[in-house]
Amino acid sequence: MSNEGVNNTRRRVLVGASLVVGGTGTVAALVPFVASWNPSARARAAGAPVKADISKLEPGQQMIVEWRGKPVWIVRRSAEALANLAALDDSLADPTSANAKQPAYVPGTSARSLRDEIMVMVGICTHLGCSPTYRPEVAPADLGPDWKGGFYCPCHGSTFDLSGRVYKSKPAPTNLDIPPHFYESDSIIRIGEDGGNA
Repeated sequence: MSNEGVNNTRRRVLVGASLVVGGTGTVAALVPFVASWNPSARARAAGAPVKADISKLEPGQQMIVEWRGKPVWIVRRSAEALANLAALDDSLADPTSANAKQPAYVPGTSARSLRDEIMVMVGICTHLGCSPTYRPEVAPADLGPDWKGGFYCPCHGSTFDLSGRVYKSKPAPTNLDIPPHFYESDSIIRIGEDGGNA
């Protein structure tokens, strides 16, 4: 084999090796760049649906789960609490939730829920974003003899019934929001998805 043949073979090997190393380097440089286009795990989790197991939730109890960085309240209402809701309509700013932020498949009835005894709502006051406190007791001294249970916002005094409906003449402009949700089973609520209800 002549020197010229050896040089050509050597040249091909070197060019091929350079292309492989260069291609590998380009791919290695592009992987983090392309990966940066995907949302972070934190961003995915921030909007991800959450599940709540209500199997141990007793009448009158409240549980709180977090969805999109917000507290979501789940309250199991007693038969007495449900009976009191319809009697409150005249005291409320929007008893049928005509101006409320809630999925269309959630009825605008006094129960304002997919299952009468279970209420699901975002626990943030619609006035300035404070988190009201759960006050299930009837007629406490500080809220008066007409109080049938509900939520009290300590920031500016807005009050809501056990369906999250705001009372008249309060700073909060609308009822508490209801997130999209559905029942995966009798005891599991999936919050953040409508389950085909929309």
